[in-house]
Amino acid sequence: MRTQLARAQARIEELQATAETDFLLDIPNRRGFERELARAIAFIKRYHASGALVVLDVDRLKPINDAFGHAAGDEVLKAIVAAVSRQTRASDVFGRLGGDEFAVLLWNLSEIDARAKAAALEETIDHLSFIFRGSRVTAGASAGVAILGPHSDIERALDEADRAMYVRKAQRRHEPRI
Repeated sequence: MRTQLARAQARIEELQATAETDFLLDIPNRRGFERELARAIAFIKRYHASGALVVLDVDRLKPINDAFGHAAGDEVLKAIVAAVSRQTRASDVFGRLGGDEFAVLLWNLSEIDARAKAAALEETIDHLSFIFRGSRVTAGASAGVAILGPHSDIERALDEADRAMYVRKAQRRHEPRI
């Protein structure tokens, strides 16, 4: 009976991990990321810590999918995950909110440092380049930042970072591409 209970518990844990992980990219999905964000906000409130939420929206992914197929789009997403993962610390949390939208939970950064990190992540993604069917393709990303503090909650933080990301996306439409 104990062996069966242990197996059942292990299976439950395995299914829970699967339910919170993006199957393509092997990072937290929206559910997993929001769970980590809730924990972070609780920690920040209790211990007066600091943090920031960066929402990244991939630019020009739909045209890549339309022109070269979803396998090409998946390759772009995987490269973005690898690039962002190299730019974040082990204590930070990087997840996929859905489609071409990602979020990064950053610990112990000032607002200035958080905005600089968001700009660095944009630049890193902007410099990724791909060759599909002989054509050079770039994607890019727009980032929005929300500073996490004692009055933060998940919905407000995600909404604030999302709104900031859309403002940034609009700004980038009017910037010349490199």
